[in-house]
Amino acid sequence: MPLALPFYKPIGRDNLHPGYTSLPNGNAHVASVIPRIMKIPNRADTAIIVASDENGGAWDHVPPPKGDLRGAGLRVPAIIFSPYAKRSFVDHTSCDTASIMRALQVRLNLPLLGRRDALVADLCNAFMGAGTLPPPKQ
Repeated sequence: MPLALPFYKPIGRDNLHPGYTSLPNGNAHVASVIPRIMKIPNRADTAIIVASDENGGAWDHVPPPKGDLRGAGLRVPAIIFSPYAKRSFVDHTSCDTASIMRALQVRLNLPLLGRRDALVADLCNAFMGAGTLPPPKQ
C-alpha cells in the first residue's frame, strides 16, 4: 500500500497567525477539518498533528531554549489525534515545528536533511510503544 503524507496548512483568516486572524476563527476551522479527516477509509492508520502558527500570538511565559542560528523558536501548542497516540498524555519534551518532520524521518527511516532536524526531538514520546511510531503497513 502506498504511503500518503498529506500536509495541510490553512490559508488566510483560518491559519491562526497573529495579527490578521483570530483564535476563534482558526479553532472553528480546525474543529471542522478534523471530523472530515476522521471519516477517510484509512483513518485507523492516520495521525493528525495540529500545531498553531506562532501560538496564535498567545506568547509563552517560558523563554525558548537555545537552538540554531534562528533560535529554537517559540513553543507552540500541538495536539495529536491518532489511534497510536497516548491517551490523556501531556508531553513535556521540548519540540518545535521541525519535530513533525523528524518524527516522519524516524518512522520511515529517512535520512536527516540538515542540522535543524538533527537537533530536534521527534514526537515519538507522544505515541504508544517504546518511544517509536508504529511500523509502516506493507
